[in-house]
Amino acid sequence: MWERKARLSTAVIAAGALLSVSACGGGDGGGSEGEEPTAWVLNGGVWNEVEEDFEAWNEENPDQAFAVESFANDIYKDRIRQAVGSGEAPTLIVGWTGGGLLEYVEGDYVTDITEETEELRGRLIESVVANGEVDGSTYAVPMNNVQPVVMYYNQAVFDEAGIEVPTTWEETLEAVEVFNEQGVHPFALAGGSNWPLLMWASYLTDRIGGPEAFQAVVEGEEDAWSHPAIIEALERCQELVEAGAFDPGFASVVADNNEDAHLVADGKAAMVLQGSWVYSRLLEESPDFMETGNLGVTTFPEIEGGEGDPANIVGNPANFWSVSANASEGEQQAAVDYLSDWLFNDEYVDGMLETGNIPPLTGLEEKIAETEDPEFLNFTYETVTEAPSFQLSWDQAVDPAQVQVLLQSLSQVFRGEITPEEFATNMNEAQASE
Repeated sequence: MWERKARLSTAVIAAGALLSVSACGGGDGGGSEGEEPTAWVLNGGVWNEVEEDFEAWNEENPDQAFAVESFANDIYKDRIRQAVGSGEAPTLIVGWTGGGLLEYVEGDYVTDITEETEELRGRLIESVVANGEVDGSTYAVPMNNVQPVVMYYNQAVFDEAGIEVPTTWEETLEAVEVFNEQGVHPFALAGGSNWPLLMWASYLTDRIGGPEAFQAVVEGEEDAWSHPAIIEALERCQELVEAGAFDPGFASVVADNNEDAHLVADGKAAMVLQGSWVYSRLLEESPDFMETGNLGVTTFPEIEGGEGDPANIVGNPANFWSVSANASEGEQQAAVDYLSDWLFNDEYVDGMLETGNIPPLTGLEEKIAETEDPEFLNFTYETVTEAPSFQLSWDQAVDPAQVQVLLQSLSQVFRGEITPEEFATNMNEAQASE
């Protein structure tokens, strides 16, 4: 069933053993001497393990105890850039790398932690670690789980409909028609949060044109958003909407409360395209459904004639810790001590695996085999390590100044308010203005 000036080392990760959203920090100031170190985290899922890890650290290190505050994903994103830009970031800042990390480095908001994290980085997947590097120096290190975007489905709903889980685009369209006849939403979609729309656009772009299509955007090529693969991908998104592939009320469904995944767990939708973090949240929030064994996971459908390898994935390599340059010397020392001496300790790693999350460590095969339910973990680990290309989420790969235009324009595409060509014009203009 389980089927600009500075340069990031990898804005689009490709080739070899690869592993993959969320969170960043800002606080009441990296402030003066005597203030306790701070960190912001997100709510639910793997973030519960992160908070418990800080609690254990605080017990062992009372003189360097962290004050930790948690936020819902969308709220956090609204606050973090303001906090960092105003010099009031928390000591440890969590981010998604990509364009956001470039902005932090160019603005001298985070410190170079290359030397301090050398031993830690030696234990981690090299291709994941590379996302925290800018111009050969390390400014961020992975701190939680790899996060590829996968296709979840409710096997019971498929059994009732009498069809197989689609593996090609043609089969996907056929499944849409069958589920509509059955009165079941083919796909759940949290359109109210906007960023889940990117998963569809990025996978389709990759399947149609390969990773090179979006890489042209990352590299700032003129009119890169007008690439034929991007236009066709958005046309297919609109075709899905017109075919009734999504809940008609998708524009009001939000991801912060896992509403889209709950539609699948409740049998109201057959499938949902979401990040690997959804699995741990379902374990926590929908235990009865998870005990049925009806949750399945597979890869995004293949598109016949497309240039992208069907094994390519999109998502995020992990979330990353950076150390605020505005923090006091004592706070910065607490941060690097936590990173170098504590992060990915055995208890933390075991807790992540027990809750369905894969840390970006090498040699996890034996530990995964010892877990109670290794199927999903194996699927995720193998999917990432065997992917020829792992494309960073579009809203993290582009310059942060373009994100609002990107999300707004993509939402308009899904609502049928603008054409794919108008989307490309909006984005080309936003990129040219930077």
